[in-house]
Amino acid sequence: MTSDGDLLDELLRLAAAGGTEVELAADPAAARARWLPAPLVLVGRDQAQACLRARLPRRPGTVLVGRAGELDPGWEVAELIGAEHVATLPAAEPWLVDRFTECGSDRPAGGAARTVAVLGGRGGAGASVLAGGLAVTAARARLRTLLVDADPLGGGLDLVLGWEELDGLRWPALTDADGRVDAPALVRALPSRGDLVVLSWDRGDLLALPAQAMAATMDAARRGRDFVVVDVPRQLDDAAIVALQAADQAYVVVPAELRATASAARVVAAAAPHCAALGVIVRGPAPGRLKAVEVARALGLPLAGTLRPEPALCRGLERGEAPAAAGRGPLATLCRRLVGDLTGLPVPGAA
Repeated sequence: MTSDGDLLDELLRLAAAGGTEVELAADPAAARARWLPAPLVLVGRDQAQACLRARLPRRPGTVLVGRAGELDPGWEVAELIGAEHVATLPAAEPWLVDRFTECGSDRPAGGAARTVAVLGGRGGAGASVLAGGLAVTAARARLRTLLVDADPLGGGLDLVLGWEELDGLRWPALTDADGRVDAPALVRALPSRGDLVVLSWDRGDLLALPAQAMAATMDAARRGRDFVVVDVPRQLDDAAIVALQAADQAYVVVPAELRATASAARVVAAAAPHCAALGVIVRGPAPGRLKAVEVARALGLPLAGTLRPEPALCRGLERGEAPAAAGRGPLATLCRRLVGDLTGLPVPGAA
């Protein structure tokens, strides 16, 4: 983030040396949408005071950058904006190249993990089940997958998978995370089976999830996984906004009902500023014969898919069977198509 053309040229040169592409923001207003999700943020000395006035939230991986003689008193300004480091050019050039290199080298071979967010258009819409089905399907395709539960009131995605007895960390143990999280260590600490890892809430006391904790977790997920699915609450808090901003695609699940569509319109209005790629998935049955295309048209979103009623799925969830685990049925079919579209990879069906 800088409006200093000479400083920008120097930083672009260093980024190229580190093999990393960058996004440019001339001021805090332009940076706000990517401020928390980005793995690394460089703030030019020319924008430090603007950052203070904009009250951008503190986040890990922020560096104050300037030339020799421009950064006095650099550490005082860095502390005020929450920067972890002060990089003075040209002395800090090798260090900055290393930071850029880290951003590129610790991601999966195909680049950053593909990330999808799922929201319910109303309570009980089935968003958590779709999120679980997408994660299970991606893991069946041999993608290293992380399923993230961003809804503290959702009851826990480990229950959706039937994993409540598995050992591993839940969110309460990670809510204090506010720095760079080691991706392999995070994966090892969470409940897992095969290529699927889940970060869920437990059934303990309700805790607030800081945006910094979500930002650190999403950064680790992008670096250490191939596919990330986030179950996002309808009431967007700061952590949910961070997750939405990190998503390549978001789906709003809406029952084919008039009131559900009206409720979903409010959810879409809240989510749209934080994720450009929004689609709707319409779930049957349709008591009033409301068509999926009509729901999508009312919400102003592309129709990403439909789901027919699936009684066997409901029975399986009550028995602790993960959604789409058998690879058969309407949910599994939809999840295979969505994962395939997002990754460009073939996704196997039932064994």
